[in-house]
Amino acid sequence: MKNFREYMGEIYRGHKGLLFLMGLLFLMSLVFFVFSLVSLSPSSAIVKVGYGDIGSFAGDDLTGMRLAGGYRDGGWGNMLTFSFLSVIVGVLHNMLAIRIYKRRGEGIAKAFVVISMFVIVGAFIVLMRLLSEG
Repeated sequence: MKNFREYMGEIYRGHKGLLFLMGLLFLMSLVFFVFSLVSLSPSSAIVKVGYGDIGSFAGDDLTGMRLAGGYRDGGWGNMLTFSFLSVIVGVLHNMLAIRIYKRRGEGIAKAFVVISMFVIVGAFIVLMRLLSEG
């Protein structure tokens, strides 16, 4: 834990760009966490929890293919996955970014944080699509 504080202080003193991106990632994940909890609807028994474009095979050939693509129904508890994702990306990815900074440098850590931001944006888009269909 001492190394964590030491490297965080080093990032604060010398690498304001990385610190800004880490703060922005945390803020994005916090907003996504609140939005995903507010959008839960425990009163409804069935909600849309996933989407798949590919059907599944019921036999050995193409004639046995059944059309299982489209939105999948499930319980509202399955939607907690988005809340867990926001916590994992917001907290653990920032800690991983510090570890990456320690081992590989600022550039790779910035790239990792930006990719994590795209994960949050992608999850937000998926959640919006599922909520609009439900």
